[in-house]
Amino acid sequence: MARAGTLDIAHLRKQYEVKGEPLPVLEDITLSIAPGEFVSIVGASGCGKSTLLRLVVGLEEDYKGEILLDGKRVVGTSLDRGIVFQEHRLFPWLTVEQNIRTALLNANLTETEKRRTVREHIALVGLAGFETAFPHQLSGGMSQRVAIARALVTRPEILLLDEPFGALDALTRAYLQQELHRIWQAEGITMILVTHDVEEAIYLGDRVVVMEPRPGRIRRILPVPLAHPRDRAALGFARVKDDVLQEFTGRLADLAEAPIKREPDPDTTDRLPPHIQFAI
Repeated sequence: MARAGTLDIAHLRKQYEVKGEPLPVLEDITLSIAPGEFVSIVGASGCGKSTLLRLVVGLEEDYKGEILLDGKRVVGTSLDRGIVFQEHRLFPWLTVEQNIRTALLNANLTETEKRRTVREHIALVGLAGFETAFPHQLSGGMSQRVAIARALVTRPEILLLDEPFGALDALTRAYLQQELHRIWQAEGITMILVTHDVEEAIYLGDRVVVMEPRPGRIRRILPVPLAHPRDRAALGFARVKDDVLQEFTGRLADLAEAPIKREPDPDTTDRLPPHIQFAI
């Protein structure tokens, strides 16, 4: 089991330059996440959710404020932070085992240790028996489980998930939510999930962070005081869902009174080059 990390974000600001003009993307983000906590982040498209994850994982470094993991400033990518994207990004010419093993290229492990930990993580995500399968032989849900195993095989302190189930059908999505919860409990590491699905956020999260755009900032942080496993049909679940949706309703009312200004969507994640994929 990996060691869970403590994440502290303080007064984080991020902006891009568009046609020579500054475009604020994140404004005064302050958030502390305890070791082993599962935090869900929801918000409208363009509120900077994915940008926040890219900053935490170290893919972008041009920002103001602080991002600390276990009290140390985050600088660049590292094996102590893993990330899973909406697209599984598996190499089609590699098997399941080989795809997961790419994350260990720079790991200080013997060949025997690498082989053992890869097999352990294949079993963890429920894919024992598919070690030699290629991506084209897997379903979308199975491919995403391979991506999760690849992110976990380095035993990171914190795992970031950028809408990992967004491209899947409803039944597969619900099943993988259960699987992710099982993996989180088994591994005990800190997890941060970005999603547009409010039910998903509540089902998995200890807290739900509601963000709003123009620029991206935290509107409210809501606790989820529900025991696991969670029943989506339970009254308590419905109450938390109503609270989260109420924040969106309030934001929509605010936007209705504001002038319309079209801005680029900072949540659009460009495809990463292979060497970055290996690093994370």
